[in-house]
Amino acid sequence: MADGNVNVSSNKRSGSDDQFASSAAKKNQITKPPLHAEDPAAALANIRHEFGEHGGVNMSIEASATFTVMEPDTLRRMFAGELGPDRDFFIYSRHFNPTVLNLGRLMAALEGTEAAYCTASGMSAISSVLLQLCSAGDHVVAARTLYGGTHALLTHFLSRACNITVSFVDIRDHEMVKREIVEGRTKVLYFESMSNPTLTVANVPELCRIAHEKGVTVVVDNTFAPMVVSPARLGADVVIHSISKYISGGADIIAGAVCGPASLLNSMMDLHQGALMLLGPTMNPKVAFELSERLPHLSLRMKEHCHRALTFATRMKNLGLKVVYPGLEDHPDHDVLKSIANPDYGHGGIICVDMETEERANRLMNLLQNCTQFGLMAVSLGYYETLMSCSGSSTSSEMNDEEKELAGISPGLVRMSIGYNGTLEQKWSQFENALSKMQDHKM
Repeated sequence: MADGNVNVSSNKRSGSDDQFASSAAKKNQITKPPLHAEDPAAALANIRHEFGEHGGVNMSIEASATFTVMEPDTLRRMFAGELGPDRDFFIYSRHFNPTVLNLGRLMAALEGTEAAYCTASGMSAISSVLLQLCSAGDHVVAARTLYGGTHALLTHFLSRACNITVSFVDIRDHEMVKREIVEGRTKVLYFESMSNPTLTVANVPELCRIAHEKGVTVVVDNTFAPMVVSPARLGADVVIHSISKYISGGADIIAGAVCGPASLLNSMMDLHQGALMLLGPTMNPKVAFELSERLPHLSLRMKEHCHRALTFATRMKNLGLKVVYPGLEDHPDHDVLKSIANPDYGHGGIICVDMETEERANRLMNLLQNCTQFGLMAVSLGYYETLMSCSGSSTSSEMNDEEKELAGISPGLVRMSIGYNGTLEQKWSQFENALSKMQDHKM
């Protein structure tokens, strides 16, 4: 597990080579890449240099579950931590796999972190990080408004199974955040850069300052805002993604990622104490290959998602609808987002339309899908088609009524992940037609 850049070439080396003689005392398997440019797309371009085994422009897929060694003693040295993937020695793909490691390098470049490890789902990334950073009796401070699955993990599972307690806060109320942090006991401040579904934008630099002053690790879920916001470049310690969403873009892959310090990722892969290693949320290398081919055009896709979202949000507001979108100047976090966003990537691809009641929300979504073909009623986001759901009865249904009210989730809140299929004017005409049918029925 020697230090040095991870090498995922196909050359199998001998474990007895002299170059490894001094590696016995070195244990890190994930190592620090060179510093990246601030722009996420530039950082991705700078790091992407893999070739296929026979010189192909695409990297090869290493689909093996287990790997051979050339000499008997090499296996012992690998398990002892003397030889690792940085020297092209691999044991088993639940541990490290060359193709998955390459995707991790790309994700680290995207978020500007030292390292990244890719997982089988976003929830596996979240749970593994929290279980690595917290022990029984520890405390987490978390935003009130979170993805429903994350909220359930924090509210129910961690307290029952691990005796980890959680205090939920209004992430905009920095004094409240300060009050809830218990020095010596609070281990993590957890929030989403742009909250699901209310689109609250976290002031990442200020929240990091508050947490770090009290020795607390900051974990940020950046699923809603890849390219738009770079939390690690703003001070966050760990950045989590559900890669299933924007990064995949095709609504056909479930995957996640943990981006953070090499020391943390190495501890998470420890053979005895590592949450990633022992819980086994392993990414399939074929999935990693698919995702690595989609990252180069993520910036183009995000710009179009964001462009259309701003256009539609502006027009919807002009029609008198109650619209929530941080790109609008009347959004309470508009100035915060402007201050932390990467230039030229927009304000996010999600908009919310508050229809006040679930009945009205369902009527609108039914018309938009089944009458005018504006979008599809489905959870998730980041797809090239517009996806719509009534958050309170779907992706936030794990929360009770009081929790949803505190989080600002209206019963009629329709979350729309704006796609880019078709022309902008074509899709807007479809939305207007559906709204007209709503008004004809005096709804």
